[in-house]
Amino acid sequence: MRSCSYLNKKTPLALLLDYDGTLAAIADNPKNTYMNVDVEKLLNQLAVHPQIFLSIISGRGLRDVQSRIGIKGITYAGNHGLEIESGDGTRHDYPLAAELKNHYAPMVKELIDNVQKNGAWVEDKTVSLTYHYRDVPADVSELQKKLAIRIIESHGYRTSQAHDAIEAKPPVNWHKGKASLLILKDRFGDDWADKIKVIFAGDDNTDEDAMRFLQGSSKTFRVAADPEIQTYADFRLPQQDLVEDLLKWIRKTYSD
Repeated sequence: MRSCSYLNKKTPLALLLDYDGTLAAIADNPKNTYMNVDVEKLLNQLAVHPQIFLSIISGRGLRDVQSRIGIKGITYAGNHGLEIESGDGTRHDYPLAAELKNHYAPMVKELIDNVQKNGAWVEDKTVSLTYHYRDVPADVSELQKKLAIRIIESHGYRTSQAHDAIEAKPPVNWHKGKASLLILKDRFGDDWADKIKVIFAGDDNTDEDAMRFLQGSSKTFRVAADPEIQTYADFRLPQQDLVEDLLKWIRKTYSD
């Protein structure tokens, strides 16, 4: 790692990681996405190290990502940071307007009724949702995608592009970047940048918010095979399996 001089075992590390596409390879269906055994072992080792604070920040629903990681006592953020639960069970849920909440269930139903077909499906995450169209035939994919976007936006939710999917999120000024700062401040105080080192790794556009907000006070890694992708990250990992090497480097640094 070119950034090897950044870490030292005497300084605590906050390790903030995305799940899909980062800790686990992207699967055709997110229900089939799992970490490999070696990554799972590394993550469990890092989670119990006294100098390492581990947090998983995912677009999945909070309970979903907790069940997939399966490590107790660490901080999890679900729905791109709209739901945060620390290791002691303390919650931070972004306050959404009642009117917006009332639009959520009708939006899910309208999507299911109109565009959950031809292999597409709606992932209901309670606070936000993802419309997956990876398996939709090319001749109807664009039409379904445009209709899904129109339905989502008609209910007042924002859309953003993901891996063969459309994310639908509440139109609030909150994202993985602000969630990362909240997590760090809650754990280490307002002067966290003077006390710790921070590493963040993610693989898609929603992770760029964290990379942007952590600029200058961390080292960030973008998993991206395409070298043309624009990123705020300090480093690129051209393959998802290189995240395992990143975790091994951290383990070695804090065990030497």
